[in-house]
Amino acid sequence: MSFQIEPAHKHGSPERTAVLLVNLGTPDAPTPAALRRYLGEFLWDPRVVEIPRPVWWLILHGVILRTRPAKSAAKYASVWRKEGSPLLYWTQRQALRLLGQLGERGHQVIVRHAMRYGLPSVASTLDALKADGATRILVLPMYPQYSGATTASISDAVASWGLRVRRLPEFRHVMRYHDDPGYIEALADSVRRHWQTNGRSEKLVMSFHGMPARSLPLGDPYHCECQVTARLLAARLGLVPEEWVITFQSRFGRAKWLEPYTEPMVRQLAAKGLKRVDLICPGFAVDCLETLEEVAMEIRDAFLAAGGAEYHYIPCLNDDDRWIAALAGIVENHLQGWPTRSDEAMPEAARASGRARALGLGASD
Repeated sequence: MSFQIEPAHKHGSPERTAVLLVNLGTPDAPTPAALRRYLGEFLWDPRVVEIPRPVWWLILHGVILRTRPAKSAAKYASVWRKEGSPLLYWTQRQALRLLGQLGERGHQVIVRHAMRYGLPSVASTLDALKADGATRILVLPMYPQYSGATTASISDAVASWGLRVRRLPEFRHVMRYHDDPGYIEALADSVRRHWQTNGRSEKLVMSFHGMPARSLPLGDPYHCECQVTARLLAARLGLVPEEWVITFQSRFGRAKWLEPYTEPMVRQLAAKGLKRVDLICPGFAVDCLETLEEVAMEIRDAFLAAGGAEYHYIPCLNDDDRWIAALAGIVENHLQGWPTRSDEAMPEAARASGRARALGLGASD
C-alpha cells in the first residue's frame, strides 16, 4: 500500500474544524452517458445492492447499464435546473447557509459538501479539507433516518479515503437525526405554511424512500426510524391516525420492499373517494429526481387517473430558514468538545505562549 504525498509536518501548525455534508449523488448532466457513469458507481456499491458480485456484475453491465441510462436521462432532463442538478444545487445552498448560520453563532469552521456518488466526491473533498488544515471533521450524511445502504456507505467512503492518507484527521459521524426536535418542527412548519396558502386535505401522505423488506429482519433500523419520524410529525401537527399515512416509494427490481407502496396507496385513496391528497417526503433533505419527478409528477398523475381531483406535493426543506437553524443545532451538538472558535482553535503551545505574553512572562518563566 502506498500513501499519498503530503507536505512535511510543521510543529505548531494551526488546526481547524470542518463539517462535511454528504448527499447521495447526481449525474453530471441529464444525458445517457452521464447516467451510465453515475449508475455504474451507485449500483455497484455492495451496500446498495446485496447480490453476489459475479451475478450482479452480469446483470448490471449486461442489462441495466444498457437500458436504464436513456430512460433515467429523460427523467433527469424534466427536473434539471439552469444551475444543474437540483440535488446538487440545494445541497450547495445548504452548505453555504449552514456556514453562515454557524458563523452567526460564533463558530469558525469550514463547511463543505460532497456526493457519495458523482462529483464532488467524498475523497476529493476530504483532500481539499486536509489541504486547508482541517484536523477535525464532522461527517454529516443528509439522511435523517439511518440505513446501511446510505449512511453506512458514506462511512465506507470516508474509511476508504483514509487508507491512503498518512496523517488522518479526527472524525466524528452523525448517524441519524430522525427524531431531532428542530428537524421535526421544520417539517411541521413547512406543512403548516403549505396549508395556510393552499388549504388542506383530509389525508397527509408521508412518503419515504423504499428499502428492500429483508433489510428490517437483517437488523437495519431504517423502517423503524421512518415510523418514528412520521409519528412525531403527525403529533406536532395535531393529526389523528385517520388523517395521515406512511408509505414508501422508489422501488427497484422484483423483490419485496417496505410497504405500503406510495403509488398504490394514493390510487387506493382516490378509489375510496378521497378527492385531495397532500404529500410530503420527510426523508429527503433536498428536492431531487425522486421528489420532483416521481412524486410530484408520476404519483400525481396516478392519483388523478384513479379519480382524485387535487394533488399537492409539499417541497423538501431545502434551504428553509427553520431547517438551516435546526441543522446548525445538530452540528453544534456533535461538535461539543472540539475547538470551533479562533482562540480555541490555536495549538496549545501557541495559546500558552499568548497567555505568557499577556502576563508579561518570558519563555524561561
